[in-house]
Amino acid sequence: MKMSDYGLEVKFSRLGEALAVDGGCRVEGYASLFGVTDQGGDVVMPGAYAKSLARLKAEGRQVKLLWQHDPAQPIGVWDEIREDGKGLWVRGRILMDVEKGREAAALIGAGAIDGLSIGYRTVVAEKDAKGRRLLREVELWEVSLVTFPMLPEARVGAKGDSMPEAAALRELAAAFMGARRMLAGRD
Repeated sequence: MKMSDYGLEVKFSRLGEALAVDGGCRVEGYASLFGVTDQGGDVVMPGAYAKSLARLKAEGRQVKLLWQHDPAQPIGVWDEIREDGKGLWVRGRILMDVEKGREAAALIGAGAIDGLSIGYRTVVAEKDAKGRRLLREVELWEVSLVTFPMLPEARVGAKGDSMPEAAALRELAAAFMGARRMLAGRD
């Protein structure tokens, strides 16, 4: 089954220097940024996760750590999820005893995977004058490691790497890919 089979939406966030991988199994960073319009025209507002996180804590449940939004592929656990002034910050562990967990850690370490994405259900949203959907309250179900993020403002980095250099190389690679796509469209 897919997340959409449960009536859930997903929101991608490319992680930046804020995402760190430690020893191939610990990850932390921002899964969502507040006030930033994503490629789908949505803006997550500060406080959007507060009720959901409080409810999960009260019920003794956790947000799931999945691989590519596949509910059949949990690859770890989120040890801490909280809102701060910037967005939804997560810290967790990829389970190295799980095959997809080992693959995910290797792909993150190599720079092949650089995003997180949230799986959620919209509770309260409204349109603004620009036509953007402002997400005021969401029910958070899962945070996945993903290939294609929807929020390009943040970048992924591996702990121990020189973050500014790694980010600069990824930005340069993205610029080359953009130029390649643009040139291919003109031929």
